[in-house]
Amino acid sequence: MRILFFFFFSFLSFAQQTSKVDFKTANGNITINPINKKVFGSVKYVFEVKETIDTIKIDAQKMTFTDLKINNKSVKFKNSGKTLNLFEGFKKGKNTLVFSYDAFPKQTMYFNGDFTNATISNQQVWTQGQGKYTSHWFPSFDDVNEKVIFNMNITFDKRFNVLANGVLKETFPNKDQKIWKYEMQNPMSSYLLAIAIGDFRNKVIASKSGIPLQMFIQPKDTAKFETTYKNSKEIFDFLEKEIGVKYPWRIYKQIPVEDFLYAGMENTSATIFAQDYVVDDIGFNDRNYVNVNAHELAHQWFGDLVTAKSGQHHWLQEGFATYYALLVERQIFGDDYFYHQLYRSSLQLRNAAKTDTIPVMNEKASSLSFYQKGAWALHTIREAIGPKLFQKAVTNYLKKYQFKNVETDDFLAEIKKVAPSFDTEKFKKSWLQDYHFQTDEANALLKKNQFIQTLFDTQQLRKKSFVVNKGTFSALMQSNVFYPVKTEILYQIKDIPFDEKKELLILALQTNDVKVRQSVAEFTSEIPLDFKSQYETLLDDASYETKEIAFMNLWKNYPESSSVYLAKAQNWVGGNDKSLRILFLTFSIENQKSNSLEYYQELADYTSSNYETSVRQNAILNILAINPTDLKVLKNLVNATTHYKWQFSKFGREKIRELLKLEGYRGIFKAMFVELSDKEKIELQRLLDEN
Repeated sequence: MRILFFFFFSFLSFAQQTSKVDFKTANGNITINPINKKVFGSVKYVFEVKETIDTIKIDAQKMTFTDLKINNKSVKFKNSGKTLNLFEGFKKGKNTLVFSYDAFPKQTMYFNGDFTNATISNQQVWTQGQGKYTSHWFPSFDDVNEKVIFNMNITFDKRFNVLANGVLKETFPNKDQKIWKYEMQNPMSSYLLAIAIGDFRNKVIASKSGIPLQMFIQPKDTAKFETTYKNSKEIFDFLEKEIGVKYPWRIYKQIPVEDFLYAGMENTSATIFAQDYVVDDIGFNDRNYVNVNAHELAHQWFGDLVTAKSGQHHWLQEGFATYYALLVERQIFGDDYFYHQLYRSSLQLRNAAKTDTIPVMNEKASSLSFYQKGAWALHTIREAIGPKLFQKAVTNYLKKYQFKNVETDDFLAEIKKVAPSFDTEKFKKSWLQDYHFQTDEANALLKKNQFIQTLFDTQQLRKKSFVVNKGTFSALMQSNVFYPVKTEILYQIKDIPFDEKKELLILALQTNDVKVRQSVAEFTSEIPLDFKSQYETLLDDASYETKEIAFMNLWKNYPESSSVYLAKAQNWVGGNDKSLRILFLTFSIENQKSNSLEYYQELADYTSSNYETSVRQNAILNILAINPTDLKVLKNLVNATTHYKWQFSKFGREKIRELLKLEGYRGIFKAMFVELSDKEKIELQRLLDEN
């Protein structure tokens, strides 16, 4: 109860502050030292006191302050360690606050790579404010209702590219450093303040409306640029037209960074996204940036321009971004793809409702609810009142509340204005306040699409025998129906004897559809000799996932052909996780092929901090299966426990716990203490103390 009361009181106190004090602009002059992981500099805030207030608070996590002045006079202040508290020197009306500060952020600002190395490779610095709080690196406001115009001057090593919100007005030389001056014209919540630093190249194109679209890439990935940013201009132009409101900022940047915490983040005018989505032509078929691209861009309106007042209304950001990303995919990939995505999310939501009893309009709702159920809720409105009235309501909503904060009823009021007969209260209760998923209503909407109806009919064939279904399956496999119907067939026949289903498998391969052929690879575990050559064609498919599945199955079925398969895989790399290269190295080492020592050293190197966590985790698992006591690899495993990316640090801890249950490992880990950093020692000792 005390914790709940504290959070309520904290929110209430800041809500009271925003009603009495309005911070207008922030001008930051900061320097980032990546070696010491330190941020320092000066800040100037202009704010208006609207009503009498005893204390004004600025969120500032574990910072130190000097030279603080209000209205050009030095004043006393208090530093709680979490907030900078001002209690004298300000007056009703306009005020100016200046101060210097320094911080060693433990989260929100992340440092990748070795900045002590003079050679530029994968070194990067970037921020993630949502859910982590910008106040860890810049004195600002955790309360999303305080919107400020942020202008930033950032000093850093001149060899790198420094990116931030807004327009780059100019740069200044500063010895071996450079100062980048960024300017915003309109206010935003502090969690959207962002910096990304690295070795980037970029290309700029103009949207149909004339907005500069600036797309960045690392030099090593320039060959992947066109595939990664495929459809970007089309996405931008479509959303401006579909939403009905001009893009609200002066520029739009997109920056991929390594080991990002999420898929992407919609920082105002500067989306940061995960390196995982930097892909080539083959990788595009396994994972592409289209949905994330559209989702984060949609947030520039829904979240950045208009921001939810509290977590209770978070669906107004994530539901909208998810739904408009689906509308983009409908434009690019077609109706069938759009309805299939809705169908897939409906299954997730229906199953989740069996255990998840928290509705959408609750700050503790799951991401699935905020994103997917929020999108479904919007789809039901759009289908009920029609696309034109829906667009009119959205346009009115955005224009009325631009640069402000909103609640759910604000949006529903705009729906009611354009569609008086639509029952917004009933909608709110069934879709936003009831944790159940409205399956019947959703299925009725899904069945408007013929492909979905065919998919439902095909699923019903599970109740019948293969003999009865075979003719139908054959006809569908040779039709132009969207691929999920064909993969459903392959799933249904996976346990049928090969001789009986061979004809269908051949037809499936002949579709030349990447997803259908991948299902053949996945659902055909036993490969008869008379199907071997046809199955081997999967090794040449335009999908890294299909190649991996096919390689594994062929290796298992035909070990005598291992040399042929290794020769085939010798130059494979795969996606950003190097899955196919690690596959080749592992199988080559296990089978003692030539160059095994060289391959082993390469695989061991992939476990080090020189690589992204997806590469490291895969390499650690594979090499420990070959040599469970490799000290270099075990040390890199301990290092994993200190990583900021929680998924990887969790993997490191769980793997060490697993090893500590085995004989001898406790001694091995204790013996390496002398070689570990202080942070590594702390994490390892915690794990040793658990038992």
